[in-house]
Amino acid sequence: MFKSVKKVALMALSALAVMPAAGQDLLANQAPVDNKMRTVDSIQLQQLIENEVWESPAANLYKDWNNVSVSRQTTALPDSFRIDLRDFSMPTTSRQITSNFGSRWGRQHKGLDIKVYVGDTIRAAFSGKVRIVRYEAKGYGKYVVIRHPNGLETIYGHMSQQLVSENQEVRSGQPIGLGGNTGRSTGSHLHFETRLCGTALNPALMFDFYNQDVIGDSYLFRKSTYNKESLVATRLRGVGGTGGASTENIDLSEVPEPAKAEPVAQVQPSKRQGRQGRQQASVRNHKVKQGETLYAIARKHGTTVQALCRLNGIRQNSTLHVGQILKYN
Repeated sequence: MFKSVKKVALMALSALAVMPAAGQDLLANQAPVDNKMRTVDSIQLQQLIENEVWESPAANLYKDWNNVSVSRQTTALPDSFRIDLRDFSMPTTSRQITSNFGSRWGRQHKGLDIKVYVGDTIRAAFSGKVRIVRYEAKGYGKYVVIRHPNGLETIYGHMSQQLVSENQEVRSGQPIGLGGNTGRSTGSHLHFETRLCGTALNPALMFDFYNQDVIGDSYLFRKSTYNKESLVATRLRGVGGTGGASTENIDLSEVPEPAKAEPVAQVQPSKRQGRQGRQQASVRNHKVKQGETLYAIARKHGTTVQALCRLNGIRQNSTLHVGQILKYN
């Protein structure tokens, strides 16, 4: 009798011991399936997010995609359009603007020139997709064009090296190139453009390089007031500007329309302007040689160290590099 009870007890214990193991094996076998499903779900979710990003204002503005033309317009410029500026990164940490948007030397300068040195990191202003990576000897030099979901396209010119490829997706702040002096350039700098439907807009309307920020969460482009807003933005955030509030908060009724640029042949310094006017009309370039100093260069060209520093945005104790281009007049 005792042996029978003992046998039954042992069988019961064996059954209890086996059941959890079987259950555990079932869970273990199911785990890879669950992990695989989670991976699939994660990929699908990421794809949905990316699709939503690209089904944004840009999708309605641009009907095609090419890796050739910078300014090709696929749709007409809208009468008004709000540009989201929240996903931004300053293209460079430099705060010094050396040339404004607008008429310059008898032609339209379609961006801002920001002082950078060869090798400085240039970053994507917003997340987006790289449309063009090219070299243009008589223009942008080595340049990159990125299309962004907010509707803008940004252009980065005169770089010494491009770090991205066409059709590559990039994130805001991602390095896309290095500062340089390639193409039609008289000194190392970044030429930065912001375009909407192929039309160049003044970057100062949106970017405040002096304060390393954007003007707000968004910028409302309006055809009817754009010219006046651009003029105000240049005064606030152009060469010598110290930044300022969005032009949406400024009364534009008393702001005069920007004057139309006169032909180059008509822009001649008058006698009243004297030597200063003639100097401004004849800016030349000097290529730094081994052992040269600012004092020696100034003396050679009949100018002053202070004038060289002011014209080139440098200090008297700045280190000169062989091959560096300095402007003088």
